Amino acid sequence: MAATSNDDILRALGRVEGRLSGIEESVSLLREDVSDEKDNAHQSRSVIHRRLDEQAKQISHLDTTVAITGGVDAQIREEIKSLKDTVDKNHAATQPALEEWRRMKTIGYGISGLIAFAGLTVGAVVTWASDGAVAALRHWLKIN
Repeated sequence: MAATSNDDILRALGRVEGRLSGIEESVSLLREDVSDEKDNAHQSRSVIHRRLDEQAKQISHLDTTVAITGGVDAQIREEIKSLKDTVDKNHAATQPALEEWRRMKTIGYGISGLIAFAGLTVGAVVTWASDGAVAALRHWLKIN
């Protein structure tokens, strides 16, 4: 067996130490890379969670809006039904008066027609009688 000198051992230890320092640098670089990746992943997850929170708020707001709109629609339907009932009652109450008014209007047209006819008749009679009256007056006054 050959004897190993101290120099050989020290050289071997130096090579091992050099390799270890290279490995330590690699491990340090890997740790930095892993740390950077962890930070990037944390930021990415933070953005995703923020977006999910915003969407949850929007969905909640939308649900509230839909619920309020449904309530308003139901209220409007009830008011329309109430107004329709009121209009129907008022129509039923005023219908006889409207029919009476229509009847009176028709009678009024008839009376207006009779008055107009009577006026024309009186006018025609006065016109016919005026010729006779003028002739009688001339005869009485002895005007030729």
